[in-house]
Amino acid sequence: MRTPLPFFSTPRVSGVSRVKRMAMIAVMLAPLSGCMPKPSLGLPDASVLSYDGKQIVPPDCDALERHSLVREAGIQRRPDIAFGCATYTNLAAQIARPADLVSPLPLGPADAAVAASAVRRYETGTITPIDTQSTMVQPK
Repeated sequence: MRTPLPFFSTPRVSGVSRVKRMAMIAVMLAPLSGCMPKPSLGLPDASVLSYDGKQIVPPDCDALERHSLVREAGIQRRPDIAFGCATYTNLAAQIARPADLVSPLPLGPADAAVAASAVRRYETGTITPIDTQSTMVQPK
């Protein structure tokens, strides 16, 4: 059976309640919270993607592997982990027009009449029916 630590578990120690003790600990430790430098995790960012002129090239997952520091029962090391590999491979597959990442198309001018009409329909609760004609091109 475990014996509880008296400072945290007893309702009162020398006339100070548990809540007050926890508050004192928090006040004492608060200045230390900003002292620690942020850890350098070495995780990949979007720079692992490249563009070959036609498509986005996903990252080389072998280059992203980090050795696992966790061991199974102290004997066998767990497999290496390629942090970010799946994320950036999926991102590369989802980009519809890769040339936009290099030289994006300029935005067209805003149409104030269309925007005002949309606001007016929203305010009055008028619903514009959705066009039932599909603009999607069927693959041949």
